[in-house]
Amino acid sequence: MIRSMEEFTSAFHAARCVSTPLVAVRTADPASTAHFIIETLKQGRELPPLLGWDVVRGLYAIGRDSGEELARMLGERQAATIGPVDALFLAQQLGEDGLLLYSNAHRFWNDPGVMQGIWDLRDSFKTTGRMLVLLAAPGATLPQELGQDVLLLDEPLPSTTHLEQIVRETFNAAKLDAPERSVIDKAVDALVGLVAFPAEQALAISLVKRQLDTEDLWERKRQIIEQTPGLSVWRGGETFEDIGGVENVKSFLRAVLRGVDPPRVVVFIDEIEKAFAGTGTDLSGVKTEMTGTILTYMQDREADGAVFIGPPGAAKSAAAKATGGTAGIPTIAFDLPAMESSLVGASTERLRTALQIIDAVSQGRMLFIATCNSIASLPPELRRRFTLGTFFFDLPSDEERETIWGIYLKKYNVSGELPNDEGWTGAEIKECCRKAHRLGITLMQASRYIVPVSRSAAEQIKALRQMASGKFISASTPGVYQYQETSPASRTTRHAGSGWAAHRHATLESRGLNTPCQTMPGSQVDLPQRILTQGSWQARVPY
Repeated sequence: MIRSMEEFTSAFHAARCVSTPLVAVRTADPASTAHFIIETLKQGRELPPLLGWDVVRGLYAIGRDSGEELARMLGERQAATIGPVDALFLAQQLGEDGLLLYSNAHRFWNDPGVMQGIWDLRDSFKTTGRMLVLLAAPGATLPQELGQDVLLLDEPLPSTTHLEQIVRETFNAAKLDAPERSVIDKAVDALVGLVAFPAEQALAISLVKRQLDTEDLWERKRQIIEQTPGLSVWRGGETFEDIGGVENVKSFLRAVLRGVDPPRVVVFIDEIEKAFAGTGTDLSGVKTEMTGTILTYMQDREADGAVFIGPPGAAKSAAAKATGGTAGIPTIAFDLPAMESSLVGASTERLRTALQIIDAVSQGRMLFIATCNSIASLPPELRRRFTLGTFFFDLPSDEERETIWGIYLKKYNVSGELPNDEGWTGAEIKECCRKAHRLGITLMQASRYIVPVSRSAAEQIKALRQMASGKFISASTPGVYQYQETSPASRTTRHAGSGWAAHRHATLESRGLNTPCQTMPGSQVDLPQRILTQGSWQARVPY
């Protein structure tokens, strides 16, 4: 893959030297690419005949020297009346070593007439040193009929050196003093991954009161990235300090962030098993092709990745998003279904565009983190690409819940007696605190509106634990996760006087029902013995 403008220039020069007749350039800025090609052809030699075509202007000359060539080819026809097929037919008359820039080619090359017109130029252009340059959007896919005959080049996004030049030129155009090195570095860091023109515009708008507003520049960059279908930038500022428990995975990710060639972007894929559902079985083949594209991308770039698996609410997504905040790098949410399109080939084009942006923003150093509630349906070849391992997030332990309560009690500024939180996830603790804060009620009252996932999906969680035992890394403690089922009698419970027990005792006391209790078989609710009659239920006490 071409990673710099120097490599792109070298590849284009090589194509000209060997008289490559058909070249497709995928670019996010066709005007800039056309200008670059023209400047490249000017170096040290006489400019060959240069023509361009687009759907509005028709056939037009590039530079004054090509005017006569255009007039000769048009004859009595008007330039603006030349359509996409006519332009290719007239190109047969282009002078030796001439070049035709064909704009937005991806919008036309699936048309049978255009496809044939392109192919018809191959042999005649080859023998006379002429070249047809098809300017296309990033990620565009050539028709199968042309795939073997057209050289495909991807123009890279601006390098840091080019962006530094843009920063200096923008400051100069605004008649500001030359920026200091620290200002240049911050600006370039915020502009990496953008095309030259929007980078210039974002930078110019962010010059406020003769100074650069870096945060505004970052926000404009986020907005530009989010114009790509399937990409969004996480704006939360959470760090690992805002997450209780899961110390093992946090320690591991800190080491990754401090290691050699640390990532510059976190790519977050939520519920990856749903995103890739249908791979290998969808009749259209779209999902299978998209999966293959991602597999190839991750392998070619040796991208690091980790999979987080566990029950809902166990801090998988929170830990993934906090990784970027901890390192001070952007977290880009990668939504594969949002990239899918009803148009043939459009889904893969969108995916390639998204991957190109990620590659540019990260400068080739990205960390993929995927969350998963069920790993069984995930293609094995995709799991292998996540080379950093699979971490299992279990329900938090007593100590972890204690830490989580401390975080959210402080965040929502609530206090009071804590409810019985046996089997609660961090998400449920957070929701209890949020409800108490928002509704102006106690934590005990808020807990009545929460059904822990450990109760509503007990069998699924047990199966997930058994599946993960001995196979995945524990997110909470060092080493491989091991599941040991405990009996109800051995579980840690709150003593009398603690939240849930005290509330239950007071309720029974107020109703004169503080008699010894018996538990209904298979039930989580304790009821007084005296409302039992001959083993059948005759009444229920609403707690």
